[in-house]
Amino acid sequence: MGQKKLKISAIQMCSKIGDINYNHEKIKFLTNRDVEGDTDLIVLPEVWTCGWSTEHFQSCGEYIENSKTIKLLSQIAVKFNSFVIGGSFIEKVNENLYYNTCPVIDRKGNLIAKYSKNHLFSYYGCNEGKYITRGDSPVMVNIDGVKAGLTICYDIRFPEIYRAYRKAEADIFINAAAWGLKKPVPWECMTRSRAVENQTYMVALTQCGPIDENEWNIGHSRIIDYKGESIAEIKNQKEGAMTAVINFDDMYEFREKCTILNDIKENYEVKIL
Repeated sequence: MGQKKLKISAIQMCSKIGDINYNHEKIKFLTNRDVEGDTDLIVLPEVWTCGWSTEHFQSCGEYIENSKTIKLLSQIAVKFNSFVIGGSFIEKVNENLYYNTCPVIDRKGNLIAKYSKNHLFSYYGCNEGKYITRGDSPVMVNIDGVKAGLTICYDIRFPEIYRAYRKAEADIFINAAAWGLKKPVPWECMTRSRAVENQTYMVALTQCGPIDENEWNIGHSRIIDYKGESIAEIKNQKEGAMTAVINFDDMYEFREKCTILNDIKENYEVKIL
């Protein structure tokens, strides 16, 4: 197998609730300041265009055909000659149909794929499912020969989607999130677990900073290797990029030595005694 390498920059940011224009200017500033010229892939967090406020989702919705967000991401891709996994924005299909959608842009600025969040978070006072329709399938994209499985935030609680990606030969998982500060243990444990149990790299990227006077995003974004070690991270609420150069050859060698997927049973029927 030929050598596969990617230089990844993932942008942690604090979005202003409901203000697309402000957030567009913020992401332009952060990418211009922090992304290096030889970057292969830029990753953004969940709903960075509007912040985590489900009540604002529909008012921030954009038709993908004339989306200012897609246009901006295309400009960023061309400027840096980089793929862009655009976190997520609110995709409007019609007045009654909205998705939490992750767009993928190639180096030439073309929209090549999109993934709509498969699991909607509607607990602890949140009600994403009231405003958003869930996506119907996982989506894996090819980034210069590297297979990336796309997920958004709450998807991390469902190992089934990551195992499906691994069986489809994923090299790296992307989880673009707006994760709450009050749930640090699940964020820490599950992002590492999805990487370890599937022997796959993971970009675990979330927003930082305040949501409102009572809620904060957790920050603490990380790029995690196939053994669960952090190879890049932003430990606090700082806005900016974390960057890692990933050589996938070590991961392939490890998979050949530790063939855990071969030990999966075809059926796990539970015997109730």
